[in-house]
Amino acid sequence: MNILIVGCGKVGQRLAGQLCRDEDNDITIVDIRRNMVINTTNRFDIMGIVGSGTNIDILMEAGVEDADILIAVTGSDEVNMLACLMAKKLGNCQTIARIRKPEYRKALSLLKEDLGLTMIINPEQAAAMEIARVLQFPSAIQIDPFAKGKVEILKMRIPGGSVLNDLQVCDISAKLNCDILVCGVERGENAFIPDGNFTLKAGDYISIIASLQNGANFFEKIGVKTNRVKDTMIVGGGNTAYYLAAQLIKMGIKVKIIEKNSERCDELCDLLPKATVICGDGTENRILLEEGLERIDSFVSMTSIDEENVMLSLYAKSKTDGKVITQINHVDYENVIDSLDLGTTIYPKDITAEYILKFVRAKNNSIGSNIETIHLILDGKAEALEFRIKENSPVINISLDSLSLKSNILIACIIRGGKIIIPKGQDMIIPGDTVIVVTSHEGFEDISDILK
Repeated sequence: MNILIVGCGKVGQRLAGQLCRDEDNDITIVDIRRNMVINTTNRFDIMGIVGSGTNIDILMEAGVEDADILIAVTGSDEVNMLACLMAKKLGNCQTIARIRKPEYRKALSLLKEDLGLTMIINPEQAAAMEIARVLQFPSAIQIDPFAKGKVEILKMRIPGGSVLNDLQVCDISAKLNCDILVCGVERGENAFIPDGNFTLKAGDYISIIASLQNGANFFEKIGVKTNRVKDTMIVGGGNTAYYLAAQLIKMGIKVKIIEKNSERCDELCDLLPKATVICGDGTENRILLEEGLERIDSFVSMTSIDEENVMLSLYAKSKTDGKVITQINHVDYENVIDSLDLGTTIYPKDITAEYILKFVRAKNNSIGSNIETIHLILDGKAEALEFRIKENSPVINISLDSLSLKSNILIACIIRGGKIIIPKGQDMIIPGDTVIVVTSHEGFEDISDILK
């Protein structure tokens, strides 16, 4: 595929890095910052053009006439929309725009139609959705939905003294009488897609796949609380905080927002009449304690400064047993941040790239099946992909233990007519199934890619 990326920030770079791994993709980036273009093209061995994505000559030079997809992820919503509109007129390609401003939210369906946009992604709203999902199941560090929410991959840390400590993966279902599958394990710097003989240890981060009911049943069996939170404290009143608060209020969760800008506080009071808005500096311990930090069910730090968010979350974890969530806006130090045990960390830029990557992979699939969903798991070291199986797929009507699979691949779940199947060796895939595959390989686009 010919893919044109307008905008060479963190999201643009991440997309370029992911998409260029497929040798069938020809990637060209466009950005007005010469140094960013040079650094990115040298890093990923792709084409780059210095200039504006709204300049016809620049777009033509970048090959918009032959492009299959244009992805506009600059820091300006207006530039992104105009670049997509021009690309549609010049080359009639598929277009994806990152649009962030809340004032455009109600007009998105109109904008999508009039501008010919194939997909619109709002990073703040997407991040808010991820956080709201975690607050419904606070024991999980990360939740990735599949099959329209019927199946989830849930990530948790095995605490000391857990029944899971020193337990082999193959013995979990029988010992706990629950229908789940461990599909990933993180131990230190290493990530594993375990077989049945893999032994779990306290301190491991494990990812399980299960239906909603079976996932909740598993957590109860291992003595972990599963009830969603009743209230939350949010420090920072930006766009993500607004989207999150609006979602939580609809869920019946009480919301308290601490924001130091008085004008923004007035706006939030108008936008969110059911929320409690406190005008104050949330980085002051005194204010947090006065507003009930020690009694709160959940705490979300989402100021515009990552260092503040990290320190706030560390302080909150020292004062409350509630769920703590940290928003990280920049990804340069994610390995260091992940080592701090902040609870759940949310990277809006990663979420944005993941959403777009899913769309591009789905468009680029071959005739055997379609990618319905894709999520990065195991701290980005593996992918979980949801495939829709078609009649001519090479994996159908063969028992799973007879399939010649590549290494580091796990067929984790089969969804058939609404029924969730945690597969065994004698199970078969048939046309019409949805299949979830976990793999450390990159760039899979079709179910046939799992075969040797």
